[in-house]
Amino acid sequence: MKSIAISGSLRENVGKRDAKELRYEGKVPAVLYGGKNQLHFSVVASDLRDLIYTPDVNFVDLDVAGSKAKAIVQDIQFHPLTEKIVHIDFLELNDKKPVIMQVPVKLTGTSPGVKVGGKLVQKLRSLRVKALPQDLPQFVEVSLAALEVGKSVRVGELKFNKFEISNNPEDTIVSVTMSRALKQAEQEAGK
Repeated sequence: MKSIAISGSLRENVGKRDAKELRYEGKVPAVLYGGKNQLHFSVVASDLRDLIYTPDVNFVDLDVAGSKAKAIVQDIQFHPLTEKIVHIDFLELNDKKPVIMQVPVKLTGTSPGVKVGGKLVQKLRSLRVKALPQDLPQFVEVSLAALEVGKSVRVGELKFNKFEISNNPEDTIVSVTMSRALKQAEQEAGK
């Protein structure tokens, strides 16, 4: 999995007034937890752009006042009106402890149902994956090669060796439904 390097500076004071002042300076208050100690720091807002506004999942190589840590984004809070990042939480990774992360779904192949006029409907764009940090995939690949009209791929049908998917096994990831044109063609053929 790809990594993005982000550097931050320690926060002297932790509180509303300090956080508001940081945001005014173009910085985002942040916290790193999951390790021995919690670490409160701030990050320049523009440094987070490549990490947040992307469909990809990335590890974060944090460098805060000389202490380095490998982490993932655990939570992001946005302002309700301006949609600027108000706060971000990072979870420090441990190589021996599994982590749960949202990973995007990548559809591969061509569905025979779509070739005959069916409509491809993707219900889930990402899945909750539980794995050790070194086994986390960049994406979960779902093959469309055997997907006929009226058929679907459910979470329970996917099996992987190095990670497991913690979504409900009955959830539909992708399906091929009958399009209006195909329904009309079948009705006309049946007359």
